[in-house]
Amino acid sequence: MPELPEVETVVRGLRASLPGRRIVAVRLGKTDFIDDPASFERDLPGARIESVARYGKFLLLHLAPGNGAGGSTAERSCLVVHLGMTGQLSPRRAEEPPAPHTHAFFALDDGRELRYTDIRRFGRLALVPESGLERFLGGLGLDPLEATEQEFRLRLTGRRARVKALLLDQHVFRGMGNIYADESLWRAQIHPARHAARLTPAQVTQLRRAIRETLRAAIRLRGSSVSNYLDAEGRPGEYQRRHRVYRREGKACPRCDKKIRRVVVAGRSSYFCPCCQPAPRRRVRGGSRLTATSRAVR
Repeated sequence: MPELPEVETVVRGLRASLPGRRIVAVRLGKTDFIDDPASFERDLPGARIESVARYGKFLLLHLAPGNGAGGSTAERSCLVVHLGMTGQLSPRRAEEPPAPHTHAFFALDDGRELRYTDIRRFGRLALVPESGLERFLGGLGLDPLEATEQEFRLRLTGRRARVKALLLDQHVFRGMGNIYADESLWRAQIHPARHAARLTPAQVTQLRRAIRETLRAAIRLRGSSVSNYLDAEGRPGEYQRRHRVYRREGKACPRCDKKIRRVVVAGRSSYFCPCCQPAPRRRVRGGSRLTATSRAVR
């Protein structure tokens, strides 16, 4: 699933060419992933794209009102897009043959079409009034690139959940996903199964720094293409070449040469170095200790 760096890369690509363009027509194919498809055909024609932004893993196309098929629409709105697992949003020349599984065509006033393609259709498209946008996106947590050190610390302090689970929880930190949680924890030398409450203040600071450095590096390289992800220009990302642990089970750790292992944390495969990221220990009957890596999946 595209995570924060991939969505940010798409947003930056769309931001370079979409603001100021007007949507002149809408054509829809399969619509099972679209909230109220009729509103797209009724209200989008005539709307002008004012800006493109990211909120967590959501793309936001802020629209000035226009004259839709159903009459004048005075309220400002926002086209909200979640790419799901295989969604792609990119402008194309109208005469260019559409890629398979292209389900939404937004004709623009410069002769191009903004097309949404989604093989598995796990994405989501919605046209939301600006007045209802906060409610629509409500409940999402802090953006890890914007959170101050104090805000970041408060999200972890006293939490008994495992740190990997908290990083994946969109109500805690919006935009994080499996790839960058694993890569950040490796950089911070913290095991994914550590309980957040047991992190030292220095480790919390180190983790925040690691997350920010990892995300920014991934954005510079236009994200990670480990499956179907392509940016707004149809190009794959390059950060997958810099992965240190993600999907590298059995390969050497770039820092210490020990073999990368995989363990299930919060229901997700989690990759880590058993040397650089020491496993937490817990007491069992008899006074012995059991490490989290004893449950590693090999």
